[in-house]
Amino acid sequence: MEMIKKITVATLFSLLLISLLFAAPASAAVGGENLKVTIVETNPYPAKIGEYLTLTVQVENIGGNKADNVDIEIVPQYPFSLDSEANAIKNVGVLNPGRTATKEFYLFVDKNAQKGVRSIDIRTKTGKNSPWSEKSFDIRIGTETFNSKGTVELKEFVSDPEVFMPGDRGTVTVTLKNTASNPTVTIGGSDFDTNARIQAAVLRPLSEGIIVLDAPYGDMGLLGPGDSIKLTFNVKVAEDAPEGTHNLELAIEGNSFDYNSRKNIPLKVDSSNIRVIPSKELKLTNGESTIEFDVANTHPNELSSVSIKPEAKGVTFYPVEYFIGPMNPDELFTIEFNTVTDNLSDDGRNFSEPINLTLSASYSNGINKHENIVSNIYIESIEETQGESSSMIIPGLLLIVIAIAGMLVYRKKKQSRK
Repeated sequence: MEMIKKITVATLFSLLLISLLFAAPASAAVGGENLKVTIVETNPYPAKIGEYLTLTVQVENIGGNKADNVDIEIVPQYPFSLDSEANAIKNVGVLNPGRTATKEFYLFVDKNAQKGVRSIDIRTKTGKNSPWSEKSFDIRIGTETFNSKGTVELKEFVSDPEVFMPGDRGTVTVTLKNTASNPTVTIGGSDFDTNARIQAAVLRPLSEGIIVLDAPYGDMGLLGPGDSIKLTFNVKVAEDAPEGTHNLELAIEGNSFDYNSRKNIPLKVDSSNIRVIPSKELKLTNGESTIEFDVANTHPNELSSVSIKPEAKGVTFYPVEYFIGPMNPDELFTIEFNTVTDNLSDDGRNFSEPINLTLSASYSNGINKHENIVSNIYIESIEETQGESSSMIIPGLLLIVIAIAGMLVYRKKKQSRK
């Protein structure tokens, strides 16, 4: 009896273990939402003592599943306080994978606050019954004053890609330089060093449709006379962003308020892309032919990994896909495909109807992959039977025979006269 009990317990334990083993992969296979939180703007920056501060918080769904009901909560600590406790939580609602949303929160900086960096917590959750996820952010209060007299200026900026398309992600890299040329400078009889400090740098969009994905830079250190530093900001262009030039503002906090500066940085958006145009008549003769297309880059900057792929029911193309590679602006490239149709009817090839051709052009703009589809292009089918060919060959042969016979008769008559 005891042996039976032991076997029964062991069996139940084994079944429970097996059920847990099979249950674990099932739950692991269900991908959860993954939210990325960023403070994309602090206005004013740095925060001013005894004044209100506007925080623009961005949340992005970087997971594979839809988040059904996203909430964002600010958990302020001294010296920050909310304008109203009712505004601590703001609802975003549904957030699909790859999409972003922004919410603004208003905080007051205590009048007795000290200059420096303070932290604040931001919490997010994906649904009513989901747990909160928390992240801490640093916020700078006030500006420290240094006796250094170096001045930070914007030397250059580079966007990659050079011209964005709607929906693209990329970077804006700025080069900041200390314009001083000597290690010291004398002002009012006193000597000062010409080092420059970058206490903070932030990139802010000034128009709708442009999103800066990075928080402000802080405490970038000291630049000696003539030294420079590069700062890179990740940016995103919304799918519905209008074409044209959008402006971003680079705000730089230097040695003191007297050395702060704001610079305008343009960012171009253009939706023009790769165009594919037939360069000669699209025609199949007896089910075979060579078709030709002109491929043009109409975008203002270079596009890479350009390839063209044709598709048509019942038709085989060689090559299956034509890889061109990089294309400069306004560059034109001519490509050819050998085509063979296998569209057969009961009594041979069916050439009665035109063939509907679809072309897909894939390419990259920076790190962004794009694809254009060109459809409703028709290939005409022509049948040239052997009967038609022989009917043309026979009269030709008869003419040749008559000509030869005529020449022989002429030569014979000429010889008989001699």
